[in-house]
Amino acid sequence: MSIGLILLVVSSLLILFGVAQRVLDRLRLTDRAALFFAALIFIGGLLPDIPLGPRLSVNIGGALVPLGLCAWLLVKAGTGRERVRALVASALTGAAVYALGRLLPEEPEQVFMNYNVLYGLAGGLIAYILGRSRRCAFVAGILGSIIADTVSALAVWRAGIGQPLSLGGAGALDATVIAGLSAVLLAEFVGEALERASRGRRRDKTRVFEGGEFRERSGSK
Repeated sequence: MSIGLILLVVSSLLILFGVAQRVLDRLRLTDRAALFFAALIFIGGLLPDIPLGPRLSVNIGGALVPLGLCAWLLVKAGTGRERVRALVASALTGAAVYALGRLLPEEPEQVFMNYNVLYGLAGGLIAYILGRSRRCAFVAGILGSIIADTVSALAVWRAGIGQPLSLGGAGALDATVIAGLSAVLLAEFVGEALERASRGRRRDKTRVFEGGEFRERSGSK
């Protein structure tokens, strides 16, 4: 079983035991919805890729379901500004991960960890920095990983190399899952730390920390 699928199983167990409730609330996902998407990614990742052409195929669990989840989260976003920010962060994350792939050695043995794990962690970190909120960071982590994978294939094709692209497959599922999870976990931990640091020992009753940002509590003056 790949690292991405193992993380999905662990995440599902945390959801079942209620450990991830706070994170899901920030993402505006219910337990059932989160488990549903996790199950679809897990099962879809084990299914054969769907061929879309002589050089292109798509993996259900590694691409189609994550894209559907991102679309769901964008629809649930509070404002159009948040949606735009998530999409811009996704594009910038994809560009950064693609640039990282160009800078790394061609031989995986020369790097201290698996490439897909490294791409996922880097994508999650970049997505958090650019996305700011939990939801934006999660979307940027997933979409950025898929964008980087697609751009890499296009660059190879332009060079005249007929290498097939398995969108979301061939280990890309690991990078996508790791990027999304690491982005939202960074946003959660850092956001919680900032909230505690800002209020000190006394809670500010006029402000609330939601979606990675401080907002005025409704009804406060």
